[in-house]
Amino acid sequence: MAPSINEIPGGETLYFSGSEPPRILGQAISNVLPSKIGEDLDNARRNDMAEPLSSGVKPAGDGSYHATELTVGENDDSRREAQAVVASSTVPPTKGFDVIEEDVIGVASESASDNEEEELSSLNGKISDRRRAQNAKFQSWLSNRAETITREDIKAAVKNSDDNALSTRNLISKQESAVIIADPREYQMELFEKAKEKNIIAVLDTGSGKTLIAVLLLRHVLDQELEDRAIGTPPRIAFFLVDCVTLVFQQFAVLENNLDQKVERFCGDMGCDLWQKGVWEKHFADNMVIVCTAEILYQCLMHAFITLEQINLLIFDEAHHAKKNHSYAKIIKDFYLAEPELAKRPKIFGMTASPVDARVDVVKAAKELETLLHCQIATTADLALLQRSVSRPIEVIAQYDRLRPVSESSLCASLKASFGDLEILSRLFEFATDANSQLGVWCADQIWSFALEEEEARNAERRLERLFLAEKETRPLSTLDAELARLREARLIVAKYYFRPPTATLDCLSSKVLLLWNYLKLVFEKPTEAKCIIFVKRRLTARVLGELFTRVGTAHLHVGILIGTRSGEVGDINLSFRQQVIILTKFRKGELNCLFATSIAEEGLDIPDCNLVIRFDLYGTLIQYIQSRGRARHANSKYVHMVEKGNSTHVQTLTDVRSAEVRWPYFKNGSYFVKLTHCQIVMRRFCESLPADRILQGNDCDLDSALIKERLWRTYTEPQTGAKLTYGSSLAVLGHFVGCLPHDNETTVQVSYIMLVEKKQFVCEVILPENSPLRSATGRPSANKSIAKRSAAFEACILLRKGKHLDSNFLPTCHKQLPAMRNALLALNLKKTNAYDMRLKPSVWEDNWGGVPDKLYLTTFELAISEGFRRRFSPLGMLTRTRLPSIPSFLLHLDAGLTSDVLCSSLATCLEVDASTLDKLTAFTFRIFQDVFAKEYEEDEARISYWLAPLLGGRSVSREDSDPVKLIDWKTLNFVHAYEQLEWTIDTPDSYLADRFLVDRFDGGKRYFSMNVMPGLKALDPVPPDAPTHRYMNNILDYTVSLFAKSRARATWRDDQPVILAEQVLHRRNWLDEITEKEKVMRYKCYVCPEPLKISALPTAIAATSLTFPAIVFRLESYLLALEACEKLHLELDPGLALEALTKDSDNTEEHRNEQMHFQRGMGKNYERLEFIGDCFLKMATSIALFTQNPDNDEFEYHVKRMLLICNKNLFNTALKLKLYEYIRSQSFSRRTWYPEGLKLLKGKGHTKTGKEIHKHMLGDKTIADVCEALIGAALLSHKSSGNMDMAVKAVTALVSSPDHEMQTWNDYYKFYEKPIYQTAPASASQVDLAAQIELKHPYHFTHPRLLRSAFIHPSYPFSWEKVPCYQRLEFLGDSLLDMACINFLFYRYPDRDPQWLTEHKMAMVSNKFLGAVCVKLGFHKHLRFNGALVEYQIREYVTELAEAERESDGARDYWTIVKNPPKCLPDIIEAYIGAVFVDAEFDYHEVERFFDTHIKWFFEDMSIYDTFANNHPTTFLHNLLTLTFACTNYRVMANPLPSIDGSPVRVLAGVMIHDDIVAEGTASSGRYAKVKASSNALELLKGLAPFEYRMRFRCDCSGGKGKGEGEGEGEVSRLERLEDVGSAI
Repeated sequence: MAPSINEIPGGETLYFSGSEPPRILGQAISNVLPSKIGEDLDNARRNDMAEPLSSGVKPAGDGSYHATELTVGENDDSRREAQAVVASSTVPPTKGFDVIEEDVIGVASESASDNEEEELSSLNGKISDRRRAQNAKFQSWLSNRAETITREDIKAAVKNSDDNALSTRNLISKQESAVIIADPREYQMELFEKAKEKNIIAVLDTGSGKTLIAVLLLRHVLDQELEDRAIGTPPRIAFFLVDCVTLVFQQFAVLENNLDQKVERFCGDMGCDLWQKGVWEKHFADNMVIVCTAEILYQCLMHAFITLEQINLLIFDEAHHAKKNHSYAKIIKDFYLAEPELAKRPKIFGMTASPVDARVDVVKAAKELETLLHCQIATTADLALLQRSVSRPIEVIAQYDRLRPVSESSLCASLKASFGDLEILSRLFEFATDANSQLGVWCADQIWSFALEEEEARNAERRLERLFLAEKETRPLSTLDAELARLREARLIVAKYYFRPPTATLDCLSSKVLLLWNYLKLVFEKPTEAKCIIFVKRRLTARVLGELFTRVGTAHLHVGILIGTRSGEVGDINLSFRQQVIILTKFRKGELNCLFATSIAEEGLDIPDCNLVIRFDLYGTLIQYIQSRGRARHANSKYVHMVEKGNSTHVQTLTDVRSAEVRWPYFKNGSYFVKLTHCQIVMRRFCESLPADRILQGNDCDLDSALIKERLWRTYTEPQTGAKLTYGSSLAVLGHFVGCLPHDNETTVQVSYIMLVEKKQFVCEVILPENSPLRSATGRPSANKSIAKRSAAFEACILLRKGKHLDSNFLPTCHKQLPAMRNALLALNLKKTNAYDMRLKPSVWEDNWGGVPDKLYLTTFELAISEGFRRRFSPLGMLTRTRLPSIPSFLLHLDAGLTSDVLCSSLATCLEVDASTLDKLTAFTFRIFQDVFAKEYEEDEARISYWLAPLLGGRSVSREDSDPVKLIDWKTLNFVHAYEQLEWTIDTPDSYLADRFLVDRFDGGKRYFSMNVMPGLKALDPVPPDAPTHRYMNNILDYTVSLFAKSRARATWRDDQPVILAEQVLHRRNWLDEITEKEKVMRYKCYVCPEPLKISALPTAIAATSLTFPAIVFRLESYLLALEACEKLHLELDPGLALEALTKDSDNTEEHRNEQMHFQRGMGKNYERLEFIGDCFLKMATSIALFTQNPDNDEFEYHVKRMLLICNKNLFNTALKLKLYEYIRSQSFSRRTWYPEGLKLLKGKGHTKTGKEIHKHMLGDKTIADVCEALIGAALLSHKSSGNMDMAVKAVTALVSSPDHEMQTWNDYYKFYEKPIYQTAPASASQVDLAAQIELKHPYHFTHPRLLRSAFIHPSYPFSWEKVPCYQRLEFLGDSLLDMACINFLFYRYPDRDPQWLTEHKMAMVSNKFLGAVCVKLGFHKHLRFNGALVEYQIREYVTELAEAERESDGARDYWTIVKNPPKCLPDIIEAYIGAVFVDAEFDYHEVERFFDTHIKWFFEDMSIYDTFANNHPTTFLHNLLTLTFACTNYRVMANPLPSIDGSPVRVLAGVMIHDDIVAEGTASSGRYAKVKASSNALELLKGLAPFEYRMRFRCDCSGGKGKGEGEGEGEVSRLERLEDVGSAI
């Protein structure tokens, strides 16, 4: 996974220190912004950061905590996917800054009561207003800081950086050569004055300062441009055009250092050809000079992104390229000359060392160049002045003896005999044969060791595979395997061959090489500052000579090679431009002093002045001679021509480029060196002969003659925009159109041209891909194939434009676009709460109302522990019209410190009931309601939800197959039915009053358990002091009566009745919760008399159990409601897990370590852990589904689609449709809501209410989305024992509600998967060999080796080479699979850990740092196929450091934590491999777990060693410090990209805002690292502060999340003032 979605490794990260630190409370913050170089951009990884930490705070992929108002997902992957969608948007860039990442502020209560709703709405409004103000303040600060982070900051950081860590642009800008001379020479001023007057081509030798003339002219033109703009003239821009990418960087560095105005540079590698007009217009508006390759400007002109009228100056570097179809020529012919008004044409200035070649008519060629560029060739009038200013080398001819005839060495001959028919080695045989003569036997043989060493042999095998796959005629794969086997055989022969050391003899080396050897020994015999370049024609020559002189050179000879960037033949090597710059940097510093170079060193590269230039292989043209000679600019330098004795071709070459008399002195060593007198080239004599006042009159006629053929070609100018289509541009336009057609990564879309001959002329037909709206077009007949081809392309473009498939700028209108959405469209507001309906009763009750039942089903409740309590409990049964599901046991808190599980059992056998039995059950049920709970209901058996029944004690009643008839205590049931109450008389024995349940007849709240009669006390005795206090305390009888004063006065009672010692029943509010401290100290013992009380017929054990029944039925109904929610989703879940998934026990349940707000006690486990694992499974399930159903999508599209599936908004919308919010349990047990519905209440509290009561609860939108994920987690865990994940898959389908995931079982994933062609194609020998090698490292055998190869294909590796896609899609899949394996391990191993702990420790397991170490430990990195030396360099550096860390670790399992982050490709390989194994195993998840157990689990057997892994992260630490230590909730960490001021990669500026003040900042190449830097600086600032000091300094009045929102109440203001007073005193 731009910096774009797929980040390129190797970019540098710069940090800057602002010139003015921010200020807080009038005091400047100092030492907050240290300047240093940070980690590489490519190491940014979403998995490295922590996940949810506090209220609505979720971690981003950069380790920060996003603010709640724009939270898209629950984890860092969702965040990355949200950013992917933003990147895909087609909305044009907006001006100014958009805050892309932000952090936390306080959270409002979700459980606000009805009276609090208005207050809550007001608070949310305040928060929203505050956030808008903070965003505006951040943007303003960002704008100011962007201005202070200047180019000087960048240069200072670059100057102190290691070259290997710098980008190409910064490497070049670091070179001192970027600063050119300040004082122009006389000849430079002379040409500058000419350039001001007219268009000229300045002809000066290399190193004579042509670029300075261009700078002078640019300054002049820009000054005039500023004057013109001041008077209202439309702005114009200057273009400095170059021929190659190399010069773009170099000339940009020069102009940037020497111009005051803004300069920008562009080349094709930057993807400019994909930019839209708006992007270009912004660049043209922001800059006054553009340095670019000529093709870039040509495309801009052709697409009408800019017109010639908007350009004031065109500078052509290396102007001699302006010929034929070069972009220089096309710009002039298609646009410059097409502008009829001369005033609208820009000024032209050309530069070259030699405008023409020596082998043509010089005068004619020069005039043609002048005519085409509309310029005059000019040089200095006084050549002697130039000679004095520019050092010229002494030119020497070095003659070597005649070379031996061309022949083969013995090694080459033997190889050719066996492998000469291998096409891939044919050119190597040719070169080795020629090298045997030119270089000698040792060099010829050494070529084979280079070409067939292990790495090069692998490259050769890949090349052979590419060539085989590219063949139009299909041959059997066995042919390829045979050729690969022979290639390996050749490698083995070379590997075993003995290469003797080189010696200075003709038997070993040629006379040509020996001459060079002797000369270099003389030059570098002693320490010297000399610099030497030796020019050769072939890369292999440079390589073998570099190897030779590395071995035989002197101690003071330091050899390097400098070759081109393009890939060569087998055995060839290539250097990237960046590597070229690094080599030249070493050459400039003196670390290297001798370069073997190809023609790449002749022009373009900025090479230091040399003392010695040797043409080992002679030049082929005048231009090559002049340019290579220009490298010898040092004083007293030498330019050596190496010539073979008697070689007429060499003599002719010298004659062609020189014209003067020569002298031939001998050197003492016997070799023949010739020193030439100074001479003038024909071109210079041409310049001398030109009259001073020569003008361009008359050239138009010549130009018409030169362009007469091209003017016969058709052109089309778009009237709307002025975009111009020509024969020359039509090929590029058509190619771009085809490239934008939708296609998968396995298809190479291209245009095919079919050439036919009709009437002796060529007619071309162009064929477009199948999905193109235009399939073919035919061009006009032409005598030239090239013209016929362009005609066909032109015709196709015209037809596409007519069909509106090309827009008015000739850009494709059909793009493979992704949803143009913004984060906000998929986000939920974590602050937002709404009132939703809440079900209190399961529908099973109401659904079964009606009629008198004839059978009932028994559910039993008994305590698991029945001994040890103050009171005995008896089992209780509930009879229902339908059988209830099995309910898990749950805990009741009975006595202080004593608990017991309630065992529930639903019997399968029904109980047949008649009217009599039902009457008894009804009487018993209503007696409990009346005696225990003081509720009297109207008897209506049709609307009774359930009946209660006593059960026999002394046995377990939990067996489901029990007979209910045998379990019910019929004796007690009949007794309660027969007696409404027990009567007391004065004759009643005292023993009769013991162990009774006593009910106050007048006060529904008073109940007693009698213990025994107190014989020593009388009714009129004073109340003993140990009894609880009461309103009436005159005597014991008075204490017992609860009547009011008037009724009490009328009542009469016996004075001689006994006194009973009893325990008063405390109606606990919640038996599901622990006994409170207040309840523990309450006095239970009391003294009562029997006459005013009712003696209940209920046995005390039944009464004791009945007191707990409200808690039991509340939990039972909660289970039933949870199961009803599952039924809506068609899920079969464990009731306990279902309820846990729907339980929200506080307003901030997701804040795992903060104090819970409005905590609901006794609700059991909440959804947080299930949400955690459900989120992970959701990510994995949707990843698999997208992978199986969208084989043509790339990783970016996968991320976007997955985000649309798993984002909170989607889950929330699904939950709303299903009304899942009704089933969420957000309120704990209430003694007012547990009673059965449907019955009319006759007596008791609430009997006056009429109608069905509607209950509401306040829920946040994200809470509802979180519950969806928790249900997925519950579905997964419900079937954990069987390992079946079908129910979890079904849950995902139900909750994402999308056609992108319609699977019902796990096996459906594989059923939906259609194997791509690349996977099932026959595997090559190398792919089979790879599978065999990997199987040795992990015991899994691949059925499809090509699938395994895909896991090791780097994105830089072209698809066309093996027809195997890169690892990104497999990495996308493997990432989610590995996440699931890691979370499973932690979840089950640590069942009591909260999600924050799990997340923090998961960070270590899935971090780039760890997975990179695993990749290296398995040796997977050795098999990666990539295209680019930088990747190899990064891997090598990391492997070296990791190996050192492991050696020094003494067996520590966390050795990998101390090394730097690995190149991103290494962890990607691990994830891609896991994905490949999973797919190859037909989606067998057990293979993923096996990989985890084999290679990952060992590192994490002891998780305590990673306790600080997450906390060491600065952003995490800052969050904990602010929220936990300082109790501050009004802070944010925000970041936004800075405007690019130099074309460098995007840099991001982050700021930490505390109470609306930016207190610290950080700058880096990504939001993640910028926030890390800003957080680190903020921590430095806060270090050592006490909480009260923090509150004073930042005027913090937060309540720490314990109640109100910001700024509420006078108390906080007063407290802050008191703190300030204390602080002043200190």
